Amino acid sequence: MAEQNSDGPLHGSDIARRALEEARAAAKAAGKSVGQGRSEPMTGGVRRLRRGSKRWSGPSPDNRDPQPFGSLIGGIAKARGWDTKVNEGTVLGCWETVVGADVAAHARAVSLREKVLYVSAESTAWATQLRLMQSQLLAKINAAVGQGVVTSLNITGPSAPSWRKGPLHVSGRGPRDTYG
Repeated sequence: MAEQNSDGPLHGSDIARRALEEARAAAKAAGKSVGQGRSEPMTGGVRRLRRGSKRWSGPSPDNRDPQPFGSLIGGIAKARGWDTKVNEGTVLGCWETVVGADVAAHARAVSLREKVLYVSAESTAWATQLRLMQSQLLAKINAAVGQGVVTSLNITGPSAPSWRKGPLHVSGRGPRDTYG
């Protein structure tokens, strides 16, 4: 509903003009200038305008500068929920850097399933040694790829030779059943 004036009904622009005049009068009474330009001159040009939102890149690194490929891929993997799979791949792919060259020379990571890392040692002596240092290996793995990726190790020695030759197999003891 439009307000009434002595000259007739007021329109939207008249109401806005009256509100602006009242705001200017209230600001003038408070000692401020409203709508009459800036109270202090602007210095610093564009840099001052941008200082609040973004800084100039200049010689220091900035998020607008080219980024290292590894950090970009890590961010994408984390955003898409692939970080656990990437960490699992890091354990298997970078086994030597994760556990050290000495351990990696005598054992290899075979697979990672349900947070259990399966490790195959080259001899039974190394399998026993790795079982004794299992807690240190887990600590190294957790430091490299994060907590919870690997919760336990399944360490095995070399497998025994198989009597099975060829694609076909007969159930039972096989050639050893005549040994006495």
